Amino acid sequence: MTQPLPWYIAGPLIGLFVPVLLLVGNRMFGISSNLRHACAAVLPSRAEFFRHDWRRQGGWNLAFALGILIGGALVALLSPVVTIALSAAAHDSIASLGVRDFGGLVPRELFSWSALLTVRGFTLIVGGGALVGFGASYAGGCTSGHAISGLADLQVPSLVATLGFFAGGLLGTWVLLPLLLGSVTP
Repeated sequence: MTQPLPWYIAGPLIGLFVPVLLLVGNRMFGISSNLRHACAAVLPSRAEFFRHDWRRQGGWNLAFALGILIGGALVALLSPVVTIALSAAAHDSIASLGVRDFGGLVPRELFSWSALLTVRGFTLIVGGGALVGFGASYAGGCTSGHAISGLADLQVPSLVATLGFFAGGLLGTWVLLPLLLGSVTP
């Protein structure tokens, strides 16, 4: 595979994965609970949050997450560098924020080890990751759990969480990202 699957193939595959997972294993699709399961498995803790039967509740999900990591590593090692095709308007909008590196999946000037050592890079990578982790925990699940599984199950809390994810994405894209990238120099 030298290119991502088209949306009309990947979308139905993801969508069909949810009912198959429910029918075959009575499991909900989601990833964010894996951190809790991994901590419960690896770190002996007196914290109530980590005292649960992670084998019964999350063993299969940890295997799924490990498969994602292995699959991502294999793609990174075996696939050629992929450049994301952007519309001219998207390219110009991102370039207006000072981003010049459009090779690969993400701009290396923002997402790399050297960028991590800057205040802006640390804020984007570590701060953003912490906010996503906190948000997923606070919302009781991640975007995949709520927007794919929860909405398919007609859960109102999943609708509220999904609307919150989209609102946060819009806020991040139109307000926070321009503020953080305002200091990017060409």
